Amino acid sequence: MALHSLLQRSDTHVVALLTTITEGYERISMHGVRRELLHRQVQSIGLPLHEVRIPPQCVNPIYEARMEEALRVHLKNGVQTVAFGDIFLEDLRAYREKNLARMGMTALFPIWKRDTRELIRSFHANRFRAIAVCVDSKVLDPSFAGRELDESFFRDLPPKADSCGENGEFHTFVFDGPLFQFPMHVRTGEIVNRDGFVFCDILEEMEKATK
Repeated sequence: MALHSLLQRSDTHVVALLTTITEGYERISMHGVRRELLHRQVQSIGLPLHEVRIPPQCVNPIYEARMEEALRVHLKNGVQTVAFGDIFLEDLRAYREKNLARMGMTALFPIWKRDTRELIRSFHANRFRAIAVCVDSKVLDPSFAGRELDESFFRDLPPKADSCGENGEFHTFVFDGPLFQFPMHVRTGEIVNRDGFVFCDILEEMEKATK
């Protein structure tokens, strides 16, 4: 939704997408999505991707050093602003702004303070589609992992859970919507529980993808 908002602005030019990949697992950090699916997603969106590789159980000093190394590449090319999809976590915003300021860059938060229920209504109105790929089992029943974010998903969310999973209740993989040049045809795979987080593997259905 943050990218969707950015691309509608006449004063902003998005030059690349930035994502962390966990070494060894070859998956998006925290989400657990396969790297090859990430590449397919980016191919459909049509923007360059910059992968930041971090070790498992990455500590902050290593994360910050590798993020800075990646961002300095773009800074040398004239990029001065980095956008994030954060919505209301003040401490996280302050952390990002502090790290960027040290490099002479600024942070942009396109959907900051948007009502998360309104964001979901906009998500559906724009015909985005997504699957919950990681669920915090301390907050949500494990059965939420692998479910599509349709109206029933949000109807079943407990009252204490944020509609956009802003507190880490769930993470998602978006596979279709107005940003995509072609929809991704995906199916759910194995579901595993690691350290209280339930991950649902997502696989691409290649027969449909190649048609």
